[in-house]
Amino acid sequence: MTIKERYAAVLRYFEESGLEAETELMYRNPFELLVAVVLSAQCTDKRVNIVTRSLFARLPDARAMAAAEEDVIRELIASISYPNAKARHLAGLAQLLVERYGGEVPSAREDLMALPGVGRKTANVILSVLHGEAAMAVDTHVFRVSARLGLTRGAKTPLATEVQLMRHIPEALVPKAHHWLILHGRRVCVARNPRCGDCGLQAWCAYFRRNSSSKAG
Repeated sequence: MTIKERYAAVLRYFEESGLEAETELMYRNPFELLVAVVLSAQCTDKRVNIVTRSLFARLPDARAMAAAEEDVIRELIASISYPNAKARHLAGLAQLLVERYGGEVPSAREDLMALPGVGRKTANVILSVLHGEAAMAVDTHVFRVSARLGLTRGAKTPLATEVQLMRHIPEALVPKAHHWLILHGRRVCVARNPRCGDCGLQAWCAYFRRNSSSKAG
């Protein structure tokens, strides 16, 4: 099986599966999405959605968050992973949005990545979800699932994974593919004990074929 054939089969499976290709984070505007994505690092979307409900009720926009004490932000996100660092990031992020962009979220990757707490993955999420750009955000799920399926080969970093995926996925499908890989990683191809028996990608999965061969031998 060539890499081209594998990508075609995997993408076709996801397109026909009916798997929703959208973020599970709840948001009403670009600022809320940006904050939610920053909070979601090493934290579940479910927990983030619980926390942001009260966070945005108290601090609804960049100006309100920029005016708030860091301790207040920390208290509002206390149940999130790494609340100290994330409170510091949100305080700095909000202040920079107000000072440089009039409280609005910029739309260029370089400008997004200049914000505290915003790396390439977060910037790519914003570009993909808000603007429909062909930007592949590589989190732990995308990194793991891509490697197991054989979509990436020898990729040691998120950037290497992003480069390989972008090389083979049609631009129009990149925003959807990002969500497909994430949801597949959360629901089926989990980190420990992947549920291969429930997976419809067995025929094209390098991990499954390799393990099946070793067991047969």
